[in-house]
Amino acid sequence: MINKIGLKNFGPLTDLHWNQLGKINLVLGGNSTGKTFLLKALYSAMRTIEEYKRGDELKSASEILADKLYWTFQADKIGELVTKGADGSLSFEMEFERNGFSYKFRKDTTKQIASLENHIPPRSSNSIFLPAKEVLSLHQIILKSREQDKLFGFDDTYLDLTRALRQLPQRGKNFKEFSDSRKRLEDMFGGKVEYDEVSGRWQFKKGNQKFPIGVTAEGIKKIAILDTLLSNRYLDIHSIVFIDEPESALHPTAISELLDIIAVLAERGIQFFLASHSYFVVKKLYLLAQEKGVSIPVISSSTNKWETSDLKSGMPDNPIIDESIRLYKEEVGLTLK
Repeated sequence: MINKIGLKNFGPLTDLHWNQLGKINLVLGGNSTGKTFLLKALYSAMRTIEEYKRGDELKSASEILADKLYWTFQADKIGELVTKGADGSLSFEMEFERNGFSYKFRKDTTKQIASLENHIPPRSSNSIFLPAKEVLSLHQIILKSREQDKLFGFDDTYLDLTRALRQLPQRGKNFKEFSDSRKRLEDMFGGKVEYDEVSGRWQFKKGNQKFPIGVTAEGIKKIAILDTLLSNRYLDIHSIVFIDEPESALHPTAISELLDIIAVLAERGIQFFLASHSYFVVKKLYLLAQEKGVSIPVISSSTNKWETSDLKSGMPDNPIIDESIRLYKEEVGLTLK
């Protein structure tokens, strides 16, 4: 798994260092603090490593990375990712299973990254990014806009996920934790989401009834995405999953159940990075850390700097937490009047 990271002058992330990462890691902050930016930076690095080391690509690692950054962040030139007003280069460092991956480039960089070091061995497992919005009802539009029209709009996190979901389900025995998690996911919404090859569309199947994916609840579609990736074996016990706003479109009970499932999958080997601004998500992860006695590292944005903590040691000091506690105290005060 990813052990530690360091980013400097990477868009809104002017100076970020996060060591001693765990199986579940939480990025906490308000809007426009750089949470999604961080997840996309990590995802771009992992996908570069996976695509290059498999030999699927004839391009060099630096060419794959430049292309990945270009289509993930959708800047006219990747040099635009360098922090505005920064004097130095953008730099990215990551340690994966104690092996290093790093690169740097300046503002005038277009599509060629001259400085890149990769000491990570070949890797057959997949990383995936689950965006806040679901992709099932948009998959044909995403594929056309990117594969045929080559247009900005849907970035590589959407394209990669759409392609991963189209892989056929695998028969045979799956990991017990994966099978159990799939059963819990499907029990959450009382049915299955399946791809219909005839119509070329996704549909929700509940008993003998079938419903178009367009009229299916957002929460069901979001849960179904994780279920599908476990079903078709795109994810295995060495995968890394990046989830942006796991709370999006889910009611509190479903969020709690989803995080319980994530904890089980993490115990089996999958590493998770979650970006959230939900007090409910933080509190649930805190309870999981206390219950299981496991480390859940947190990096949180506060007053324009990033601070690290661990939910095993307590709730982090963050404006989101402070505001939630203030509202609770205000409610209690009104009740006692």
